Amino acid sequence: MFSLSALVKCFTSLTSLTSSFTTSTTSQQRASKTRRHTLQLTLASIVITLAACNSTGVKKPDTSTSAPVVATPPVSNIIANAPPPTQPPGKETPPTPREFRAVWVSTVANIDWPSRRDLNSDKQKAEVIAILDQAVQMKLNAIVLQVRPAADAIYPSAIEPWSEFLTGEQGRPPSPYYDPLQFWIEQAHARGLELHAWFNPFRARTAVSKGNAAKNHVSKTMPEAVKQYGDLSWMDPGEPAAMQQTLAVITDVLHRYDVDGIHIDDYFYPYPIKGANGAELDFPDENSWQKYLSTGGTMNRADWRRSNVNHLVSAINQVVHEEKSWVKFGISPFGIGRSDKIPAGITGFSQYDKLYADVEFWLANGWLDYLSPQLYWPINQAPQAFKVLHAYWQSQNVQQRHIWPGLYTSRIDNSDRSWSADEILNQIDALREQGGDGHVHFSLISLKQNRKNIAQRLGAEKYTSQALVPATPWLENTNIAPPQLTLSEDKKTLNVKLADPVNSRWLAIWRRTDHQWLFSVQPANKLSINTNAEASNAPVRQISVMAISRSGQESIKGNIQLP
Repeated sequence: MFSLSALVKCFTSLTSLTSSFTTSTTSQQRASKTRRHTLQLTLASIVITLAACNSTGVKKPDTSTSAPVVATPPVSNIIANAPPPTQPPGKETPPTPREFRAVWVSTVANIDWPSRRDLNSDKQKAEVIAILDQAVQMKLNAIVLQVRPAADAIYPSAIEPWSEFLTGEQGRPPSPYYDPLQFWIEQAHARGLELHAWFNPFRARTAVSKGNAAKNHVSKTMPEAVKQYGDLSWMDPGEPAAMQQTLAVITDVLHRYDVDGIHIDDYFYPYPIKGANGAELDFPDENSWQKYLSTGGTMNRADWRRSNVNHLVSAINQVVHEEKSWVKFGISPFGIGRSDKIPAGITGFSQYDKLYADVEFWLANGWLDYLSPQLYWPINQAPQAFKVLHAYWQSQNVQQRHIWPGLYTSRIDNSDRSWSADEILNQIDALREQGGDGHVHFSLISLKQNRKNIAQRLGAEKYTSQALVPATPWLENTNIAPPQLTLSEDKKTLNVKLADPVNSRWLAIWRRTDHQWLFSVQPANKLSINTNAEASNAPVRQISVMAISRSGQESIKGNIQLP
Protein backbone atom coordinates (compact mmCIF):
# COMPACT_ATOMS: atom_id res chain seq x y z
CA MET A 1 0.00 0.00 0.00
CA PHE A 2 1.32 3.47 -0.88
CA SER A 3 2.13 5.84 1.96
CA LEU A 4 0.79 9.36 1.77
CA SER A 5 4.30 10.81 1.55
CA ALA A 6 5.12 8.50 -1.38
CA LEU A 7 2.08 9.71 -3.29
CA VAL A 8 2.97 13.31 -2.50
CA LYS A 9 6.48 12.76 -3.89
CA CYS A 10 4.96 11.32 -7.05
CA PHE A 11 2.76 14.39 -7.37
CA THR A 12 5.80 16.61 -6.78
CA SER A 13 7.61 14.98 -9.70
CA LEU A 14 4.60 15.51 -11.94
CA THR A 15 4.30 19.13 -10.80
CA SER A 16 7.95 19.72 -11.65
CA LEU A 17 7.45 18.23 -15.09
CA THR A 18 4.31 20.28 -15.69
CA SER A 19 5.92 23.54 -14.62
CA SER A 20 8.84 22.92 -16.96
CA PHE A 21 6.63 23.20 -20.05
CA THR A 22 7.17 26.19 -22.26
CA THR A 23 4.19 27.83 -23.95
CA SER A 24 2.73 25.19 -26.23
CA THR A 25 1.81 25.99 -29.81
CA THR A 26 0.96 22.57 -31.25
CA SER A 27 -2.11 20.47 -30.61
CA GLN A 28 0.13 17.52 -29.67
CA GLN A 29 1.88 19.55 -27.00
CA ARG A 30 -1.41 20.90 -25.69
CA ALA A 31 -2.84 17.38 -25.48
CA SER A 32 0.24 16.13 -23.63
CA LYS A 33 -0.01 18.98 -21.14
CA THR A 34 -3.72 18.29 -20.62
CA ARG A 35 -3.09 14.59 -19.96
CA ARG A 36 -0.43 15.42 -17.39
CA HIS A 37 -2.70 17.96 -15.69
CA THR A 38 -5.53 15.40 -15.57
CA LEU A 39 -3.18 12.83 -14.01
CA GLN A 40 -2.02 15.45 -11.53
CA LEU A 41 -5.57 16.21 -10.39
CA THR A 42 -6.41 12.50 -10.20
CA LEU A 43 -3.44 11.85 -7.95
CA ALA A 44 -4.43 14.81 -5.80
CA SER A 45 -7.87 13.26 -5.31
CA ILE A 46 -6.28 9.93 -4.35
CA VAL A 47 -4.10 11.63 -1.77
CA ILE A 48 -7.04 13.47 -0.22
CA THR A 49 -9.01 10.23 -0.05
CA LEU A 50 -6.07 8.48 1.61
CA ALA A 51 -5.72 11.32 4.10
CA ALA A 52 -9.41 11.10 4.92
CA CYS A 53 -9.52 7.33 5.22
CA ASN A 54 -6.27 6.40 6.97
CA SER A 55 -6.39 4.89 10.43
CA THR A 56 -6.00 8.27 12.10
CA GLY A 57 -8.17 10.07 9.60
CA VAL A 58 -10.89 12.63 9.92
CA LYS A 59 -13.66 11.63 12.29
CA LYS A 60 -17.07 13.19 12.11
CA PRO A 61 -17.16 16.04 14.63
CA ASP A 62 -19.52 15.62 17.53
CA THR A 63 -20.99 19.08 18.00
CA SER A 64 -23.46 17.96 20.63
CA THR A 65 -20.90 17.81 23.41
CA SER A 66 -17.95 19.91 24.43
CA ALA A 67 -14.54 18.71 25.50
CA PRO A 68 -14.19 18.64 29.30
CA VAL A 69 -13.12 21.95 30.78
CA VAL A 70 -10.43 21.88 33.42
CA ALA A 71 -11.14 24.53 36.02
CA THR A 72 -7.59 24.71 37.33
CA PRO A 73 -4.68 24.26 34.89
CA PRO A 74 -2.22 21.53 35.86
CA VAL A 75 0.91 22.57 37.69
CA SER A 76 3.98 21.73 35.63
CA ASN A 77 7.04 20.19 37.20
CA ILE A 78 9.11 21.63 34.36
CA ILE A 79 11.42 24.47 35.36
CA ALA A 80 12.33 27.22 32.94
CA ASN A 81 15.73 28.24 34.30
CA ALA A 82 18.70 26.81 36.16
CA PRO A 83 18.61 27.57 39.91
CA PRO A 84 20.35 30.65 41.33
CA PRO A 85 23.59 30.32 43.35
CA THR A 86 23.39 28.41 46.64
CA GLN A 87 25.94 27.73 49.36
CA PRO A 88 27.05 25.08 48.61
CA PRO A 89 25.27 23.48 45.63
CA GLY A 90 24.42 19.79 45.87
CA LYS A 91 26.36 17.22 43.88
CA GLU A 92 23.23 16.01 42.11
CA THR A 93 22.37 18.06 39.05
CA PRO A 94 19.17 20.13 39.21
CA PRO A 95 16.22 19.35 36.92
CA THR A 96 16.99 20.20 33.32
CA PRO A 97 15.61 23.63 32.34
CA ARG A 98 12.93 23.18 29.67
CA GLU A 99 10.96 25.87 27.87
CA PHE A 100 10.15 26.58 24.23
CA ARG A 101 11.50 30.11 23.67
CA ALA A 102 10.92 30.97 20.06
CA VAL A 103 10.47 33.92 17.75
CA TRP A 104 8.67 34.17 14.43
CA VAL A 105 10.83 35.57 11.63
CA SER A 106 8.49 36.95 8.97
CA THR A 107 9.70 37.25 5.39
CA VAL A 108 6.38 38.52 3.98
CA ALA A 109 6.59 42.24 3.24
CA ASN A 110 10.15 42.13 4.62
CA ILE A 111 8.81 42.53 8.14
CA ASP A 112 11.81 40.81 9.76
CA TRP A 113 14.17 39.35 7.15
CA PRO A 114 15.60 40.28 4.78
CA SER A 115 15.17 43.90 5.79
CA ARG A 116 14.88 44.96 2.13
CA ARG A 117 14.21 43.26 -1.19
CA ASP A 118 17.36 44.61 -2.81
CA LEU A 119 20.00 43.16 -0.47
CA ASN A 120 22.72 41.03 -2.02
CA SER A 121 23.45 37.59 -0.60
CA ASP A 122 26.31 38.71 1.65
CA LYS A 123 24.12 41.33 3.32
CA GLN A 124 21.30 38.82 3.72
CA LYS A 125 23.70 36.39 5.39
CA ALA A 126 25.04 39.10 7.66
CA GLU A 127 21.49 39.81 8.83
CA VAL A 128 20.92 36.11 9.50
CA ILE A 129 24.05 35.92 11.64
CA ALA A 130 23.04 39.03 13.61
CA ILE A 131 19.56 37.60 14.24
CA LEU A 132 20.86 34.25 15.42
CA ASP A 133 23.57 35.79 17.59
CA GLN A 134 20.97 37.94 19.30
CA ALA A 135 18.76 34.88 19.84
CA VAL A 136 21.65 33.12 21.57
CA GLN A 137 22.43 36.19 23.65
CA MET A 138 18.80 36.33 24.80
CA LYS A 139 18.85 32.56 25.49
CA LEU A 140 16.10 31.71 23.01
CA ASN A 141 16.18 28.18 21.62
CA ALA A 142 14.08 28.17 18.44
CA ILE A 143 13.51 30.19 15.27
CA VAL A 144 10.23 29.88 13.33
CA LEU A 145 11.22 31.05 9.86
CA GLN A 146 8.65 31.90 7.19
CA VAL A 147 9.79 29.96 4.12
CA ARG A 148 6.59 30.19 2.03
CA PRO A 149 4.87 33.56 2.42
CA ALA A 150 2.69 33.41 -0.72
CA ALA A 151 3.00 30.17 -2.74
CA ASP A 152 6.67 31.01 -3.23
CA ALA A 153 9.94 29.96 -1.62
CA ILE A 154 13.00 31.40 0.08
CA TYR A 155 14.92 28.30 -1.04
CA PRO A 156 15.53 26.63 -4.41
CA SER A 157 12.37 24.74 -5.36
CA ALA A 158 11.22 22.80 -8.40
CA ILE A 159 7.62 23.38 -7.31
CA GLU A 160 7.29 27.10 -6.57
CA PRO A 161 9.23 30.23 -7.56
CA TRP A 162 11.75 32.22 -5.56
CA SER A 163 10.00 34.76 -3.34
CA GLU A 164 9.94 38.39 -4.41
CA PHE A 165 10.55 39.35 -0.76
CA LEU A 166 13.98 37.76 -1.08
CA THR A 167 15.20 39.31 -4.34
CA GLY A 168 12.63 41.91 -5.44
CA GLU A 169 11.28 39.83 -8.31
CA GLN A 170 9.37 36.58 -8.06
CA GLY A 171 11.36 33.78 -9.66
CA ARG A 172 14.74 35.54 -9.43
CA PRO A 173 17.38 33.64 -7.38
CA PRO A 174 19.63 35.42 -4.89
CA SER A 175 22.90 36.87 -6.14
CA PRO A 176 25.51 35.60 -5.59
CA TYR A 177 23.60 32.33 -5.58
CA TYR A 178 23.11 30.50 -2.28
CA ASP A 179 20.42 28.49 -0.49
CA PRO A 180 19.00 30.75 2.24
CA LEU A 181 17.09 28.00 4.06
CA GLN A 182 20.13 25.74 4.23
CA PHE A 183 22.18 28.68 5.53
CA TRP A 184 19.59 29.44 8.22
CA ILE A 185 19.50 25.79 9.33
CA GLU A 186 23.28 25.35 9.47
CA GLN A 187 23.84 28.59 11.35
CA ALA A 188 20.96 27.99 13.78
CA HIS A 189 22.05 24.47 14.63
CA ALA A 190 25.65 25.59 15.11
CA ARG A 191 24.36 27.93 17.83
CA GLY A 192 22.14 25.40 19.59
CA LEU A 193 18.89 26.71 18.07
CA GLU A 194 16.06 24.73 16.51
CA LEU A 195 14.81 25.86 13.10
CA HIS A 196 11.12 25.43 12.28
CA ALA A 197 9.99 26.01 8.68
CA TRP A 198 6.83 28.14 8.58
CA PHE A 199 4.43 27.80 5.63
CA ASN A 200 1.39 29.84 4.71
CA PRO A 201 -0.95 27.07 3.56
CA PHE A 202 -3.18 28.78 0.97
CA ARG A 203 -2.20 32.42 0.37
CA ALA A 204 -1.03 32.90 -3.23
CA ARG A 205 -0.43 36.65 -3.41
CA THR A 206 -0.39 39.43 -0.83
CA ALA A 207 -1.62 43.01 -0.94
CA VAL A 208 2.00 44.23 -1.01
CA SER A 209 3.12 42.01 -3.86
CA LYS A 210 4.76 43.82 -6.75
CA GLY A 211 5.43 42.85 -10.34
CA ASN A 212 4.13 39.87 -12.25
CA ALA A 213 3.81 36.30 -11.06
CA ALA A 214 6.52 33.91 -12.24
CA LYS A 215 5.58 31.37 -14.90
CA ASN A 216 5.76 28.51 -12.37
CA HIS A 217 3.56 30.26 -9.78
CA VAL A 218 0.28 28.48 -8.92
CA SER A 219 -1.70 31.32 -10.46
CA LYS A 220 -0.13 30.31 -13.80
CA THR A 221 0.16 26.53 -13.43
CA MET A 222 -3.29 25.88 -11.92
CA PRO A 223 -5.35 29.08 -12.37
CA GLU A 224 -8.61 27.23 -11.73
CA ALA A 225 -7.50 26.66 -8.12
CA VAL A 226 -6.59 30.29 -7.38
CA LYS A 227 -9.29 32.83 -6.55
CA GLN A 228 -9.17 36.61 -6.24
CA TYR A 229 -10.50 37.86 -2.92
CA GLY A 230 -10.17 41.60 -2.52
CA ASP A 231 -6.51 42.47 -3.06
CA LEU A 232 -5.40 38.90 -2.28
CA SER A 233 -4.97 35.83 -4.44
CA TRP A 234 -5.94 32.66 -2.56
CA MET A 235 -5.76 28.98 -3.33
CA ASP A 236 -9.23 27.49 -2.90
CA PRO A 237 -9.05 24.87 -0.10
CA GLY A 238 -11.94 23.07 -1.81
CA GLU A 239 -9.83 22.34 -4.89
CA PRO A 240 -7.91 19.06 -4.48
CA ALA A 241 -4.96 20.44 -6.44
CA ALA A 242 -4.58 23.34 -4.00
CA MET A 243 -4.23 21.06 -0.98
CA GLN A 244 -1.89 18.79 -2.87
CA GLN A 245 0.31 21.72 -3.85
CA THR A 246 0.78 22.61 -0.19
CA LEU A 247 1.48 18.99 0.76
CA ALA A 248 4.01 18.65 -2.06
CA VAL A 249 5.85 21.80 -0.94
CA ILE A 250 6.04 20.66 2.68
CA THR A 251 7.14 17.14 1.73
CA ASP A 252 9.88 18.56 -0.49
CA VAL A 253 11.28 20.66 2.38
CA LEU A 254 11.10 17.73 4.79
CA HIS A 255 12.93 15.51 2.33
CA ARG A 256 15.75 17.95 1.56
CA TYR A 257 16.30 19.93 4.78
CA ASP A 258 17.18 19.11 8.38
CA VAL A 259 14.38 21.16 9.92
CA ASP A 260 13.22 20.61 13.49
CA GLY A 261 9.61 21.57 12.88
CA ILE A 262 6.96 22.22 10.24
CA HIS A 263 4.73 25.15 11.12
CA ILE A 264 1.56 26.57 9.55
CA ASP A 265 -0.22 29.77 10.55
CA ASP A 266 -3.85 30.93 10.82
CA TYR A 267 -4.53 31.67 7.14
CA PHE A 268 -6.80 28.80 6.09
CA TYR A 269 -9.76 30.44 4.43
CA PRO A 270 -8.96 34.17 4.32
CA TYR A 271 -10.06 36.65 6.96
CA PRO A 272 -13.34 38.13 5.69
CA ILE A 273 -13.37 41.40 3.80
CA LYS A 274 -16.31 43.74 3.29
CA GLY A 275 -17.85 45.05 0.10
CA ALA A 276 -18.88 48.60 -0.73
CA ASN A 277 -22.16 48.13 1.14
CA GLY A 278 -20.37 47.08 4.32
CA ALA A 279 -21.46 43.44 4.11
CA GLU A 280 -18.94 40.60 4.28
CA LEU A 281 -17.98 39.13 0.93
CA ASP A 282 -18.17 35.37 0.73
CA PHE A 283 -15.10 33.49 -0.50
CA PRO A 284 -15.61 32.70 -4.23
CA ASP A 285 -15.52 28.91 -4.10
CA GLU A 286 -18.76 28.24 -5.99
CA ASN A 287 -17.07 25.97 -8.56
CA SER A 288 -15.47 23.64 -6.00
CA TRP A 289 -18.67 23.69 -3.91
CA GLN A 290 -20.76 22.61 -6.90
CA LYS A 291 -18.24 19.87 -7.71
CA TYR A 292 -18.62 18.57 -4.16
CA LEU A 293 -22.41 18.57 -4.42
CA SER A 294 -22.28 16.82 -7.80
CA THR A 295 -20.45 13.90 -6.21
CA GLY A 296 -23.30 13.39 -3.73
CA GLY A 297 -21.87 15.50 -0.89
CA THR A 298 -24.33 16.11 1.94
CA MET A 299 -22.54 18.54 4.25
CA ASN A 300 -23.62 22.15 4.44
CA ARG A 301 -21.19 24.68 3.00
CA ALA A 302 -19.59 25.72 6.32
CA ASP A 303 -19.02 22.11 7.41
CA TRP A 304 -17.64 21.30 3.96
CA ARG A 305 -15.15 24.15 4.24
CA ARG A 306 -14.10 22.98 7.70
CA SER A 307 -13.73 19.46 6.31
CA ASN A 308 -11.37 20.78 3.62
CA VAL A 309 -9.18 22.39 6.28
CA ASN A 310 -9.40 19.28 8.48
CA HIS A 311 -8.16 17.14 5.61
CA LEU A 312 -5.18 19.44 5.10
CA VAL A 313 -4.20 19.42 8.78
CA SER A 314 -4.57 15.65 9.06
CA ALA A 315 -2.58 15.09 5.86
CA ILE A 316 0.27 17.41 6.91
CA ASN A 317 0.49 15.65 10.26
CA GLN A 318 0.70 12.29 8.50
CA VAL A 319 3.21 13.40 5.88
CA VAL A 320 5.51 15.03 8.44
CA HIS A 321 5.76 11.94 10.61
CA GLU A 322 5.99 9.51 7.71
CA GLU A 323 8.89 11.46 6.24
CA LYS A 324 10.76 12.19 9.50
CA SER A 325 9.25 10.82 12.67
CA TRP A 326 11.12 13.20 14.97
CA VAL A 327 10.06 16.46 13.30
CA LYS A 328 7.42 18.46 15.19
CA PHE A 329 4.28 19.75 13.47
CA GLY A 330 2.97 23.01 14.89
CA ILE A 331 0.01 25.29 14.15
CA SER A 332 -0.48 28.90 15.23
CA PRO A 333 -4.21 29.64 14.92
CA PHE A 334 -6.19 32.69 15.98
CA GLY A 335 -6.40 32.79 19.77
CA ILE A 336 -10.16 32.45 20.40
CA GLY A 337 -11.89 29.09 20.05
CA ARG A 338 -15.41 27.99 19.19
CA SER A 339 -18.13 30.29 20.47
CA ASP A 340 -20.11 27.32 21.82
CA LYS A 341 -17.16 26.12 23.91
CA ILE A 342 -15.17 29.14 25.10
CA PRO A 343 -15.59 30.32 28.71
CA ALA A 344 -18.31 32.76 29.67
CA GLY A 345 -17.28 36.37 29.18
CA ILE A 346 -14.90 35.67 26.29
CA THR A 347 -15.99 37.31 23.05
CA GLY A 348 -14.42 38.05 19.69
CA PHE A 349 -13.77 36.85 16.15
CA SER A 350 -14.80 33.23 15.47
CA GLN A 351 -12.18 31.38 13.46
CA TYR A 352 -14.47 28.33 13.52
CA ASP A 353 -17.16 30.24 11.61
CA LYS A 354 -15.02 32.61 9.53
CA LEU A 355 -11.70 30.84 8.81
CA TYR A 356 -13.30 27.37 9.05
CA ALA A 357 -10.61 26.25 11.48
CA ASP A 358 -11.85 23.67 14.02
CA VAL A 359 -8.81 23.85 16.27
CA GLU A 360 -10.44 22.01 19.17
CA PHE A 361 -11.11 19.11 16.80
CA TRP A 362 -7.45 18.96 15.78
CA LEU A 363 -6.37 18.88 19.40
CA ALA A 364 -8.89 16.15 20.21
CA ASN A 365 -7.47 14.01 17.39
CA GLY A 366 -3.83 14.74 18.22
CA TRP A 367 -3.13 16.01 14.69
CA LEU A 368 -0.29 18.27 15.80
CA ASP A 369 2.65 18.28 18.17
CA TYR A 370 2.34 21.85 19.38
CA LEU A 371 -0.29 24.55 19.27
CA SER A 372 0.63 28.23 19.39
CA PRO A 373 -2.69 30.07 19.73
CA GLN A 374 -2.14 33.74 19.07
CA LEU A 375 -3.01 35.26 22.46
CA TYR A 376 -2.55 38.82 21.28
CA TRP A 377 -4.41 40.64 24.07
CA PRO A 378 -3.36 42.12 27.42
CA ILE A 379 -3.82 40.19 30.64
CA ASN A 380 -6.48 42.59 31.91
CA GLN A 381 -8.57 42.84 28.74
CA ALA A 382 -11.58 40.91 30.04
CA PRO A 383 -13.36 39.99 26.75
CA GLN A 384 -10.14 38.31 25.56
CA ALA A 385 -8.53 37.63 28.94
CA PHE A 386 -5.04 36.21 28.42
CA LYS A 387 -5.01 33.80 31.36
CA VAL A 388 -8.54 32.58 30.70
CA LEU A 389 -7.78 31.84 27.05
CA HIS A 390 -4.55 30.05 27.94
CA ALA A 391 -6.40 27.90 30.47
CA TYR A 392 -9.08 27.21 27.85
CA TRP A 393 -6.61 25.83 25.32
CA GLN A 394 -5.01 23.74 28.06
CA SER A 395 -8.43 22.30 28.87
CA GLN A 396 -8.98 21.31 25.22
CA ASN A 397 -5.63 19.53 25.09
CA VAL A 398 -6.92 16.03 25.79
CA GLN A 399 -4.05 14.39 23.84
CA GLN A 400 -1.47 16.27 25.95
CA ARG A 401 0.30 18.03 23.11
CA HIS A 402 2.43 21.12 23.69
CA ILE A 403 0.61 24.45 24.14
CA TRP A 404 3.09 27.23 23.33
CA PRO A 405 1.09 30.46 22.88
CA GLY A 406 2.05 33.30 20.59
CA LEU A 407 2.79 36.61 22.33
CA TYR A 408 2.20 39.96 20.64
CA THR A 409 5.61 41.38 21.49
CA SER A 410 5.48 43.69 18.45
CA ARG A 411 2.63 45.54 20.16
CA ILE A 412 5.46 47.30 21.99
CA ASP A 413 6.08 50.33 19.79
CA ASN A 414 6.07 54.13 19.82
CA SER A 415 2.34 54.60 19.35
CA ASP A 416 -0.15 55.85 21.94
CA ARG A 417 -1.56 52.31 22.12
CA SER A 418 1.79 50.68 22.77
CA TRP A 419 2.10 48.01 25.41
CA SER A 420 4.70 48.28 28.11
CA ALA A 421 7.51 45.75 28.22
CA ASP A 422 6.06 44.63 31.55
CA GLU A 423 2.96 43.31 29.76
CA ILE A 424 5.02 40.69 27.89
CA LEU A 425 7.13 39.87 30.96
CA ASN A 426 3.97 39.41 33.02
CA GLN A 427 2.43 37.21 30.35
CA ILE A 428 5.44 34.90 30.51
CA ASP A 429 5.04 34.74 34.31
CA ALA A 430 1.34 33.96 33.87
CA LEU A 431 2.05 31.10 31.43
CA ARG A 432 4.57 29.58 33.84
CA GLU A 433 2.20 29.91 36.78
CA GLN A 434 -0.46 28.05 34.78
CA GLY A 435 1.87 25.16 34.01
CA GLY A 436 2.96 26.41 30.59
CA ASP A 437 6.34 25.44 29.18
CA GLY A 438 6.80 27.67 26.15
CA HIS A 439 5.80 30.62 24.00
CA VAL A 440 6.61 32.32 20.68
CA HIS A 441 7.24 36.05 20.17
CA PHE A 442 5.67 37.87 17.25
CA SER A 443 7.84 39.01 15.78
CA LEU A 444 11.59 39.39 15.54
CA ILE A 445 11.55 43.11 14.71
CA SER A 446 10.45 44.04 18.24
CA LEU A 447 13.37 42.12 19.73
CA LYS A 448 15.83 43.30 17.10
CA GLN A 449 14.95 46.92 17.88
CA ASN A 450 14.87 46.19 21.62
CA ARG A 451 11.70 48.24 21.93
CA LYS A 452 11.35 49.68 25.43
CA ASN A 453 14.27 47.46 26.42
CA ILE A 454 12.21 44.28 25.94
CA ALA A 455 14.99 42.11 24.50
CA GLN A 456 17.44 43.06 27.23
CA ARG A 457 14.88 42.56 29.98
CA LEU A 458 13.80 39.16 28.65
CA GLY A 459 17.39 37.94 28.73
CA ALA A 460 18.12 39.41 32.16
CA GLU A 461 14.82 38.76 33.97
CA LYS A 462 12.98 35.82 32.39
CA TYR A 463 15.57 33.78 30.51
CA THR A 464 18.26 33.62 33.21
CA SER A 465 19.80 30.43 31.83
CA GLN A 466 19.66 28.46 28.64
CA ALA A 467 16.85 25.92 28.37
CA LEU A 468 16.12 22.89 26.23
CA VAL A 469 12.98 22.67 24.14
CA PRO A 470 10.52 20.38 26.02
CA ALA A 471 10.66 16.77 24.87
CA THR A 472 8.10 15.32 22.49
CA PRO A 473 8.09 11.67 23.60
CA TRP A 474 5.11 10.58 21.48
CA LEU A 475 7.29 11.05 18.39
CA GLU A 476 10.34 9.02 19.36
CA ASN A 477 10.35 7.65 22.89
CA THR A 478 13.55 5.64 22.61
CA ASN A 479 16.38 5.30 25.10
CA ILE A 480 19.54 7.14 24.20
CA ALA A 481 22.86 5.88 25.53
CA PRO A 482 24.89 8.14 27.84
CA PRO A 483 27.95 9.91 26.44
CA GLN A 484 31.45 8.69 27.29
CA LEU A 485 33.69 11.44 28.71
CA THR A 486 37.46 11.69 28.77
CA LEU A 487 39.53 14.56 30.14
CA SER A 488 42.44 15.98 28.16
CA GLU A 489 45.89 15.87 29.71
CA ASP A 490 45.87 19.60 30.44
CA LYS A 491 42.37 19.23 31.98
CA LYS A 492 41.06 22.14 29.89
CA THR A 493 38.93 20.09 27.53
CA LEU A 494 36.38 17.33 28.03
CA ASN A 495 36.09 15.05 25.02
CA VAL A 496 32.74 13.40 24.28
CA LYS A 497 32.00 10.14 22.49
CA LEU A 498 28.39 9.43 21.54
CA ALA A 499 26.92 5.96 21.20
CA ASP A 500 24.19 7.18 18.84
CA PRO A 501 25.43 10.29 17.02
CA VAL A 502 22.71 10.14 14.34
CA ASN A 503 19.91 10.42 16.90
CA SER A 504 21.74 12.96 19.09
CA ARG A 505 20.87 16.61 18.39
CA TRP A 506 22.31 18.45 21.42
CA LEU A 507 24.60 18.06 24.41
CA ALA A 508 23.13 19.37 27.67
CA ILE A 509 25.96 20.37 29.99
CA TRP A 510 25.98 21.06 33.72
CA ARG A 511 29.06 22.62 35.34
CA ARG A 512 29.26 22.76 39.13
CA THR A 513 31.28 25.44 40.87
CA ASP A 514 31.51 26.00 44.61
CA HIS A 515 28.50 28.30 44.38
CA GLN A 516 26.12 27.06 41.71
CA TRP A 517 25.25 24.77 38.85
CA LEU A 518 25.64 26.37 35.40
CA PHE A 519 23.66 25.02 32.45
CA SER A 520 24.50 25.24 28.74
CA VAL A 521 23.64 23.57 25.45
CA GLN A 522 25.77 22.90 22.38
CA PRO A 523 25.34 20.93 19.14
CA ALA A 524 25.96 17.21 19.45
CA ASN A 525 28.49 17.32 16.60
CA LYS A 526 30.69 19.58 18.73
CA LEU A 527 32.38 16.87 20.77
CA SER A 528 34.66 18.93 22.98
CA ILE A 529 33.64 20.89 26.08
CA ASN A 530 35.57 23.69 27.73
CA THR A 531 36.02 22.79 31.39
CA ASN A 532 35.95 26.44 32.48
CA ALA A 533 32.75 27.88 33.88
CA GLU A 534 30.94 30.04 31.36
CA ALA A 535 30.13 33.55 32.61
CA SER A 536 31.93 32.77 35.87
CA ASN A 537 35.50 32.90 37.08
CA ALA A 538 34.90 30.23 39.72
CA PRO A 539 36.69 26.90 39.28
CA VAL A 540 34.59 24.00 38.01
CA ARG A 541 34.40 20.97 40.32
CA GLN A 542 32.15 18.67 38.31
CA ILE A 543 30.77 18.36 34.78
CA SER A 544 27.72 16.30 33.87
CA VAL A 545 26.75 15.77 30.23
CA MET A 546 23.58 14.36 28.67
CA ALA A 547 22.97 13.50 25.05
CA ILE A 548 19.64 14.89 23.85
CA SER A 549 17.80 13.07 21.08
CA ARG A 550 16.10 14.69 18.12
CA SER A 551 12.76 14.46 19.94
CA GLY A 552 14.26 15.92 23.13
CA GLN A 553 14.80 12.76 25.18
CA GLU A 554 17.62 12.87 27.75
CA SER A 555 20.25 10.19 28.14
CA ILE A 556 21.65 9.12 31.49
CA LYS A 557 24.30 11.61 32.55
CA GLY A 558 27.98 11.11 32.02
CA ASN A 559 29.87 12.61 34.97
CA ILE A 560 33.45 13.63 35.63
CA GLN A 561 34.98 15.17 38.75
CA LEU A 562 37.62 17.86 38.44
CA PRO A 563 40.34 18.66 41.00
